[in-house]
Amino acid sequence: MLLSAQSNRYAHQLLAARANAQQIPPLSANAALSLADGYDIAKNLLDIRIAQGEVPTGRKIGFTNRAVWSKYGATEPIDKPIWGSMFNTTVRYTDDNHGIQSLDGAVQPRIEPEIVFKLAKAPAPDATVDSIAECIEWMAHGFEIVVCPFPNWQFNAVDAIAAFGLHGSLIIGEPKVLSAATRRNLAAVLANASVSLSYGAGGAVTLRAAGFGSDVLDSPVHALWHLHRLLQNQPQFKPLAAGEIITTGTLTDAYPVEAGQTWTTAFSGVALPGLTISFV
Repeated sequence: MLLSAQSNRYAHQLLAARANAQQIPPLSANAALSLADGYDIAKNLLDIRIAQGEVPTGRKIGFTNRAVWSKYGATEPIDKPIWGSMFNTTVRYTDDNHGIQSLDGAVQPRIEPEIVFKLAKAPAPDATVDSIAECIEWMAHGFEIVVCPFPNWQFNAVDAIAAFGLHGSLIIGEPKVLSAATRRNLAAVLANASVSLSYGAGGAVTLRAAGFGSDVLDSPVHALWHLHRLLQNQPQFKPLAAGEIITTGTLTDAYPVEAGQTWTTAFSGVALPGLTISFV
């Protein structure tokens, strides 16, 4: 277990690396750290960012896509979800599902197409997968831009938790308010949905990947439920609350992006518009 001073030191080290767009060695390379240690560092970071004037707006869930678990982990595969905080400084909405995103200061940025929820009310402590869907006000498609201060994207789960959950920014498309009937079937609908991810540069467009809702812990709704249950064992953090934005994890692998590229998505199996984002 980390001492408070050690946790605070790691938090400031990560903040400095982000502010200066620098890479640093993984924290786990020089110390035996547990997942609980990672969340202790994350809590320090949350408190510091709030003190600096940032406002928490929700959470990002990471590593929910089982299809990519074996690709990540410096010493062992990352085979369970993690989460991190999002802020008013990192979340924004598109105009007409088109956006422009600067990559200035983004360290090793990658793009992830995700399903995003806004909560209308807090889930009950004993919420089931079905009942947690009743707490969702709207869903949307979003691009999370993930960033990594560790060289070559080599890290362990504890490093990812500590390093802001790898969250850089979230760009959200047009929200779709859910009817009662849609909420009842939402987990199954999203499990059967698929997305295509393409990018263009220099006039050529290339299909990069396809992803499936069922890869995200069987459904993005299941990912939300998993986060709810995880937070019940983390009393240092507030439980899910009305008004929070939750992005549920990537539907594909995360792909490197660079200025001059334009990335687009298209869905099937669910009534969500695709997104287009250009990087500068």
